[in-house]
Amino acid sequence: MMELGHRPAVVSRGYGRRGHGIQIVADTASIRLDADEGGDEPFLLARRLPGVPVVVGGNRYEAGRHAVARFGVSALVLDDGFQHRTLAKDLEIVMARARAPWGSGRLLPGGPLREPLAALARAHLIVVTGARGPDDVGEVAADARRYAPGVPVLAARHVPTECWEAGAMRYLGPEALRGLKLFAFAGIGSPDGFRQTLEDTGAVETGFARFADHHWYTRAEVAALEQRARAASAVGLVTTEKDWARLRRLPPRGVPLYVLTVRLALLSGDVAWRTAFARACRAPCP
Repeated sequence: MMELGHRPAVVSRGYGRRGHGIQIVADTASIRLDADEGGDEPFLLARRLPGVPVVVGGNRYEAGRHAVARFGVSALVLDDGFQHRTLAKDLEIVMARARAPWGSGRLLPGGPLREPLAALARAHLIVVTGARGPDDVGEVAADARRYAPGVPVLAARHVPTECWEAGAMRYLGPEALRGLKLFAFAGIGSPDGFRQTLEDTGAVETGFARFADHHWYTRAEVAALEQRARAASAVGLVTTEKDWARLRRLPPRGVPLYVLTVRLALLSGDVAWRTAFARACRAPCP
């Protein structure tokens, strides 16, 4: 969006944060709130996007107005904002997993869906994550043809980009994990995707612990993970960047903790992606 001439800000609910109301996680100069106050995902977005304001608030409309008034931004990026109708949106992107994309297919509270699949018709792009190849979009593409004909369906997967040893903040390449016996754990929405990415690095997973999404770790839980790692003959622990944001004040004391970062790489649909953004950003900056 910046390449297209806009000055964006990210607006998020800040799920799991301890702060209240509208808060600025990051301004154009620095990160102002840690993960506990601003939320784990907004904190990570602030780390990844230096110079881009990140604002959190339960009311996305008011948070967006605050971002525009405070920073003079010309575009807003909503994190998890498909159901928020109070903001008129120029580009709607729906993400769906390649495997069991809609879970049971039932609406809340009986299933994971917030809306019927017919709501896909509002999307401008549908991105299939965890795809094994450019054509691995079958189930999602079939539903798109039925409910959202003409909406491009793109394939994507998470690829490892960086790794660091958390105790010493020693940065390594993902290739440093190759052959290491590691006990993995994650508290994210799709832990199986993390395990696949870890496998892609060549690491040897000796065990896995699953926690709820946005889970805040305790000292006792970290100690238990260390014990499980030793019992599994692992040389260390490994987790996601999002989990690290929630436990970085409670690092393991007896075994190394490796943090693996990823990015989303398109496997197909690059032209559709760029075209959609170009159309959405065609309005001149104020």
